[in-house]
Amino acid sequence: MAGPRVIQKVHPDAVQAGTAAAAQPCAHAHDHAARAPMALLQAEDACRSRGLRLTPIRREVLAALYATHRPVSAYELADRVGAAGLARPAPISVYRALEFLLHNGFVHRIESRNAFIACPFQHGRDDLVVFMICERCGGVDEAVSDDLRAALTRLAERQGFTPHARVLELAGRCAHCAPVNTDLCVAAETPR
Repeated sequence: MAGPRVIQKVHPDAVQAGTAAAAQPCAHAHDHAARAPMALLQAEDACRSRGLRLTPIRREVLAALYATHRPVSAYELADRVGAAGLARPAPISVYRALEFLLHNGFVHRIESRNAFIACPFQHGRDDLVVFMICERCGGVDEAVSDDLRAALTRLAERQGFTPHARVLELAGRCAHCAPVNTDLCVAAETPR
């Protein structure tokens, strides 16, 4: 049986106390920001190949999501796009952009937070995406597990249940913020 496929990995330097990583934000932010330029290009290419348009508002909303590793609400996105030097879009425009981005797999909605995160991964239609949400830094890691998907499918079938979404959210502490590494996140959150 295959184990879970970890989609977003924690930067190895971030978990070693006493290194320069202690002065940096959690690894989620580093990994997310580093992936943003390529992910935006991939989104543009995917839209072009599907005959879709990544309009300026859609691109700005996606870029605003890549600017943070934390889930962001639609109203926060409107503020962030407006703060980027553009006119603040109406919330309905942000919601329309999010609807497009969700439908095309460029973002995820974190149901428990009523917020959104960018997703540079091309998940399969039947993938069970597991979101691991850090209660300390707010970062979100994604993983896909074929074993877990199969187990949940069997459970749903036994109950006669037909799921329409395959998403699981876990709350806890990421590897960077785990109790052993608490000082790393405190250092990242506390201005010096």
